[in-house]
Amino acid sequence: MIARHEFKDYVDQITNWIHQYFSELEHLPVKSPVQPGAIISQLPDDMPTEGEALATIMADLDKIILPGITHWQHPHFHAYFPANSSVESVYAEMITAALGAQCMIWETSPAAAELEEKMMDWLARKMGIPAHWEGVIQDTASSATLVAILTAREKPTAFEANEKGVPPNLRVYCSTQTHSSIEKSVKIAGIGRQNLIKIDVDEALAMRADLLEAQIIDDLHQGYQPCCVVTAVGTTSTVAVDPIEAISAICEKYDIWHHIDAAYAGTALLLPEYQWMITGIEKADSFVFNPHKWLFTNFDCTGYYVKDADILIKTFEILPEYLKTRTRGQVNDYRDWGIPLGRRFRALKLWFVLRGYGLQGIQTTLRAHIRLNQQFSEWVEAHPDLELVVPPFLNVTCFRFYDPDMSKDELDASNEKWLRYINDSGQLYLTHTRVNGHMTLRMVLGQTYLQASHLTRIQDVLSSTLTLVET
Repeated sequence: MIARHEFKDYVDQITNWIHQYFSELEHLPVKSPVQPGAIISQLPDDMPTEGEALATIMADLDKIILPGITHWQHPHFHAYFPANSSVESVYAEMITAALGAQCMIWETSPAAAELEEKMMDWLARKMGIPAHWEGVIQDTASSATLVAILTAREKPTAFEANEKGVPPNLRVYCSTQTHSSIEKSVKIAGIGRQNLIKIDVDEALAMRADLLEAQIIDDLHQGYQPCCVVTAVGTTSTVAVDPIEAISAICEKYDIWHHIDAAYAGTALLLPEYQWMITGIEKADSFVFNPHKWLFTNFDCTGYYVKDADILIKTFEILPEYLKTRTRGQVNDYRDWGIPLGRRFRALKLWFVLRGYGLQGIQTTLRAHIRLNQQFSEWVEAHPDLELVVPPFLNVTCFRFYDPDMSKDELDASNEKWLRYINDSGQLYLTHTRVNGHMTLRMVLGQTYLQASHLTRIQDVLSSTLTLVET
């Protein structure tokens, strides 16, 4: 057990480990190669009776834990969407851990509440989010979407759902391409999966506004109560962008809550040339994006914005005696802006990142990633055995191995095999999706410290593993 006054005596073991990890990171296998049970089999059945030395714990960190880590900060982690970090964010996380603040209300840490308010304002100003909207930091976009659907549930029921239970006729709408968190949120909110209606998409895989309106009209005639439409600015599979302006107009027409899910692509709104993606947002009701994806801020940190914070607060506020304070009504008590009572000091790492990079540094990095993706997609187009499945967008390219003499099943099997070879090599980590039924590989070029030199390595690994599929 280490006393606080001994902190300086041992901290070098930690900072040196982090420095060494950063130095060696690029040479580690991106995806952990261990088999199920490999880690737990090395851990004792019982906790130690007596405290152990930090050096002993650190040795086991290297021996047991590190081999079982998939390295999300590796420059060749191209799977899913990134959960980016940065040196600035790591520094802030260290300070946050040292402070150990529980930031549920203003009085439990005034600086945490007021810094959070200001960080949300900073981002809104530069992203094109309406000035009168208010923001709060949630843990993840999944939680923020649940918050949006719960709020949307209360509006048409005059907050009776919270009091008496959820009526069985509420309806939520999204596209067939929308993230699985929408379905989970509808289940948790008590609305029911059968009342989540998935709207077909166009050739760009964006929601068709005409089909949405037709479905709403039909549901109204059948006695259903439409309560929420969830649109995507950057779907998980292909980064498709739904027509926000057209759908906002429909939602306004029928008085339906419109929630915009921009979990990944929302960061690109810091580039003026991409703010067209949320044209019409002023008629929507809520918006979410994740700084912990493409804005160099450690997981977890989600920005959630609402047009009417009063409706949000009314949905979630409960005021027991022990939480009553003299400052209530004068400040933002963010525990009323979401699900948990307890809240981390997430604004600090965002503050470090936004100040450390500055808007110009952020924009330069984002544009570099987009430029690298364009170069990669051009390489795919020029390759005789590869094809683009959809046009590349932002820093994401969807592609596959293609042989005109193969059937669909043979092509799918070949691409599955290729993906397995790529990931088993330890040199890259990619994930897949299905686009119009076709097995498709996704390349996401969004790591914080990605450089042009990494693109050459990507092409080499893809080429060498592809030869194994073709032979």
